[in-house]
This record gives sequence, structure tokens and C-alpha cells, in this order.
Amino acid sequence: MDVSSLPYHHPTPWSTRFDAIPLPELFARTAARRGAKPLVLFMGRSFSYAALFDEARRFASGLLTRGIERGDRVGLFLPNVPAYVAAYYGAMLAGATVVNFSPLYTVDELAHQVEDSGTRLLVTLDAPALLPTALKVLDASTLEHLSVVRLSRQLPALKGIALRLLRRRDIAVIPARSDVGDWESWLADSASAAFPVLDPEEVALLQYTGGTTGRPKGAMLTHANLSTNAQQVAAINSFASPEDDVIMGALPLFHVFANTCVLNHAVATGAAIAMVPRFETAAVLKTLERTRPTGFPGVPTMFQAIVDSPALASTDLSSLKVCISGGAPLSAPLREKFEQLTGVRLVEGYGLTESSGVVSANPYQGERRAGSIGQVVAGTEILLLDKEDPAKLAAEGEPGELAIHGPQIMRGYWNMPEATAEVFVEHGGKRWLRTGDVARLDADGFLTIVDRIKDMIAVGGFKVFPSQVEAVLVEHPAIKEALVIGVPDDYRGEVPRAYVTLDEPADADALLAWVNPRLGKHERVSSVVIRDELPKTLVGKLDRKALRAEVFA
Repeated sequence: MDVSSLPYHHPTPWSTRFDAIPLPELFARTAARRGAKPLVLFMGRSFSYAALFDEARRFASGLLTRGIERGDRVGLFLPNVPAYVAAYYGAMLAGATVVNFSPLYTVDELAHQVEDSGTRLLVTLDAPALLPTALKVLDASTLEHLSVVRLSRQLPALKGIALRLLRRRDIAVIPARSDVGDWESWLADSASAAFPVLDPEEVALLQYTGGTTGRPKGAMLTHANLSTNAQQVAAINSFASPEDDVIMGALPLFHVFANTCVLNHAVATGAAIAMVPRFETAAVLKTLERTRPTGFPGVPTMFQAIVDSPALASTDLSSLKVCISGGAPLSAPLREKFEQLTGVRLVEGYGLTESSGVVSANPYQGERRAGSIGQVVAGTEILLLDKEDPAKLAAEGEPGELAIHGPQIMRGYWNMPEATAEVFVEHGGKRWLRTGDVARLDADGFLTIVDRIKDMIAVGGFKVFPSQVEAVLVEHPAIKEALVIGVPDDYRGEVPRAYVTLDEPADADALLAWVNPRLGKHERVSSVVIRDELPKTLVGKLDRKALRAEVFA
């Protein structure tokens, strides 16, 4: 589909092409230019580009000295801490492939992905929620080494001392073992280190994604994929002096959204990251006021939490130029309420693990479309495929399965050739990534996601899109969140059922009576179930798959 002929509202032309370079080279270029400037602002301490680049080089030297070879996998089992930056780029500088692991993983989940990826070294933190899990995996898998970052050494001096002296329960003891060492023991002199010359097409990152079904799959993202996507994201910034930006780093860096839109994006432009270990509303609001971020990438539940916070009214957010929502659909009521209360524009974007993070976004200034995922970033092509047969294109003007071709699209899934073959399709001599999302494209080049193919509910032969029903539900002033799933029905096969959380007291029958007249005949829900909370993914996205598993367990 030729999007180049459609109106384009991002500041950089769609035809722009970017340098496909290794990520450590991207870091080196910026560190040479911005050495003394802050890259990470963390809990009152500043880490410069020069300091973190030097630490990354020393870690890379330590890996090579310890026998970690080109193509070996180095895992990061970390929350957002400055050492993540040095470990991430340092592993890549040594020629290794980084594997991101969620710090919320159980022993079984971590062990499975460690084995699947063949991870040799795991970098973790001396936190009670992390180190014991990592040690159990070390003893029960083919993992060879642990490198343990001490949180106290990431903090300002006085906070580090206070942590060691007054909050020892928040520190896990690093055992004296030959296969376990602290982070500093893995740092070596880099002055004479011979780092490998990297090919941009080498795999830089294994990023696991669960998709909608089946066991997690490791998306193989190359240096070219990641460095290009970071530059694509930088190119949609319409504000002046991007090198002076401060990006709010509340998204977890283990997730591809943050990896691209926070970390690699900052490094591509020379911006700083106001980093917090995890999203906690009060801490984030304090960080926003103290560090004065200009941009805030997040998921809808983060922006909902900010809207709900009593502290918002007394928080100065005047430094923010734009907030970017991704990871899940952004409801119109939330967007409107957030903008009304903060005065900050909240725009929606879209991406996948398999696309290195970002495919499209609404412009930061000027034209945008409510409910749309915006326009594709530069160099990205799209097709709309027939929903039943991906070998065909969707009929003109009809929604279809969104397929993507561009420099940010993954090589494939790690050791899963069949899954790789299923997710790609050939059209016009090009290889297109099937997203599983049904989309429509308007005459002005804005994309709107209708729903996921696998989430569609078959009601008497008609297809119902849960997200459209959810969008109507959250228009009710009492409804905070909504998920809709299909449940068996003797007559129609399936019918929609709504699960909601509330902002204020409401009766389920009254909600049912309110919503159904606003829906099409086949969309009408059989019942509304009020819950205290709805299941969410590790990054706070409402999880329809988990809800189905609960309901049908």
C-alpha cells in the first residue's frame, strides 16, 4: 500500500532513510558529542554519557576476558537502574546478544527462557525479589554465571549508606561462590581491549513475546532493526533542541517499548532519562517535578493512575511537551481527562516486539485522529490483508489484517522456523510481518486498529470486535476499565460478556441497560460483571488473554 502518496504530518518526510549501524556505535557517537551531559538521572544522582559509555566498555572487556564470545547470550534480569545501560550496550559491544527478562518472572518462567535462549551470564540486582530467583535458576539450568549489581552503589552516596545501614532487609546477600560475583568484578580495563567489528545485521537482542497464544517466542532483533527504530522515533519529534530533552523513564527497560522509546531513543538524540526503578504514581510525580522531563512514554494504566492521584493537582507538569501512550488502546475518556487535568497533549502510538517497538504514532503537534494509532514512522510500509486469507489483499476501503515492511522488522523467532514462517507473508517481492491486528486506513494516512483477529467474537456468523464494545463501555462515567470476551451461547455460538472496574458505585444491571442500546444488535453484551480489578500484563496493559484463562479455568 503506497502511503507515500498520502498526506504526511510528521516533521521528517516519510522517504527519510537512516543509518543502519550497530547500537554500540550509536552510543559511541553520542558519548563523543555529549560526554559530560547526563544520560541517566536516578534517585538524585546523575550518570553522564561518558561515565556510562566507559562502564559499558569495561563490562565488554570483562566479558571477553571471561570467555563470553561473539554471539553468546547475556541476560538482563534487572529493574530500571543505571547499570542496565552499561550492561546492555557493553554486552553488545563484546559481540554478545542481550536477552531481556522481566524482573517479575517466577523461577520457572526465568528458567525456561534462560534454557531456550542459551543464556550464559545473567546480570541481576541484590534485591530480595530478584537475587534468590536468579540463584535458583543458576542451580537448576545451564546458566553459568551471575553478575550482581549492588543497588547501594547505584544511589547517591548518602542514600546508599542509609540503604546499607538502615534497610538491610531490602538487600539480598550475595553468596561467596565462584559462579557468582558482583557487578564490579565483571568490569575490566578496556584501554587495550580488542572489541569485535559488528555487522549491523547481527542479532543484538532476543526479546521474548507471548503473543496471544502459545509459549513465549524470542524475537531476533538486529542492531540495524534497533538503531533504525530509535532514529525513526527521534524523527517524529517536532520540538526544537531534542538533545536537551529529558525522557521520563517509568516504563520497564526490559520491555521493547521502553528499550526503543526511552533508552535507544535517548542515546540516538543525546537526551537524558529520568529513571525510576518501577512505576509508582507518587514517585513518578515527584520525579516529574524534580527532573523536569519533556516527554513521557507510557501505557494507558500509567496515565490513568496519574489522573486518579490526589497529588496531581499540586504537581508542576509544565515541563512536559507531550506524553505518548502505547502498548494498549487509549480510551477517548482517559485521553480527554488527562489533557484537561494536566494541559499536556497525550498521543497514541503503536508497535510490536517484532517491529523493535514502534510502527506508527500520532503527530506530537498539529493534526491527529482520536482513536487512531497515527501515521507510520519514516520508511515503514503497510498492507491490509484479507482477514480470512493473508495471501490476498483486503477489499478496497475495507479493514484488513495489518502487515508491515520496514527496516525495524525482526529477522524472525529464535529457534522457531515454523512460527517465523507463519508470521511472515510474501507480497510484491517483499516480506511482510503479519501483526494479527485488524486495521483500517483513512484517506489522510491515519491508521486505526479495529481489533485482533484472534480476539474477534463470532456471534451467529457475525464478527464482533471486543475493543469497539470496550470503547463504548468506558464512555460511562462510572466505568474505569473494561474488557470484553466471548462466552459460549447455545443459540448464537458466542456472545460478548463485559468485565469492568469502577470509578464510582454503579449497578451491573443499570450498566447493562445503559450500554446495550448504544451497541449494534450483535455487539450487545449478555451481562456486565463488576470486579475490583482486571488482569494486566507485566507492563500494565489490560490482558484479555489472562481474563479468558480465569473465566474458563
